[in-house]
Amino acid sequence: MNTFSNRTQSVLVLLGVAALLVFSLSGGLGGAGATSPRLASAASDCDPQRSIQVSGSALVLVAPDRALVQLGVQSNDSSPERVQKANTAAIQRVVKALQAQGVQAKDIATDIYIIEPVYESYDSLYIKGYRINNLVAVTVRQVDQTSTIIAAALEAGANQVVNVEFTTSELRKYRDQARQLAMKAASEKAQALASAAGAETGCVLNITENTWSYYSGWWYSRNANLWAQNVVQNSPQPAVSEGTSLDEDAMLSLGQIQVRAEVSASYSLK
Repeated sequence: MNTFSNRTQSVLVLLGVAALLVFSLSGGLGGAGATSPRLASAASDCDPQRSIQVSGSALVLVAPDRALVQLGVQSNDSSPERVQKANTAAIQRVVKALQAQGVQAKDIATDIYIIEPVYESYDSLYIKGYRINNLVAVTVRQVDQTSTIIAAALEAGANQVVNVEFTTSELRKYRDQARQLAMKAASEKAQALASAAGAETGCVLNITENTWSYYSGWWYSRNANLWAQNVVQNSPQPAVSEGTSLDEDAMLSLGQIQVRAEVSASYSLK
């Protein structure tokens, strides 16, 4: 009798343990397949079957604090040896003139060096001489001295100024700002479009950063800010102390440069 009772109690204990396991795995009283409210809400916000695709653009206007200048010397002579000697002497004078203006040696680098024959005519194979194009890339850290530095290089013998480009030493900072503004613009656009269609946006399904922009390039020139609409942001400008004024003799007007960002994003609809 005691043996039967003990066996019965053991079976009841095992059944109780099994019931607890089933109850735990099924998520409580909800039974098998029940989902927590939080998971259910997340699933409803992220339905990839219904989505909207938008883009967002941003433009941050920044006062430049760096200039990248590409200049150099083109030399012609009757032989490779003579043209190389003449060009080397000329470029050395240019480099010394740049350093005399405060440009450090680390900011002067050979950018292009080409030696080529000069033919008597387009269809002729007769070589009448040789030409060297020797260009150096100069980083100007005192950006307001750019025109003075270029003039000094020309006086020292430079006969080519290929490019002058203004930039900022804090490009990463302003590019991150532009990305944030572009993403905000994309989100606002998605919400507005979804609302107009009687829906709401859910989670972000995909984000792609574009390396080009609709308003970059010469087509829109200084009117680029009109195309950026409400995502144009001016960076803080350097203060001008009292009693000082802009240099009326300056050859270059620095103005502002553009740091752009554009993203494409898709959102679920609910």
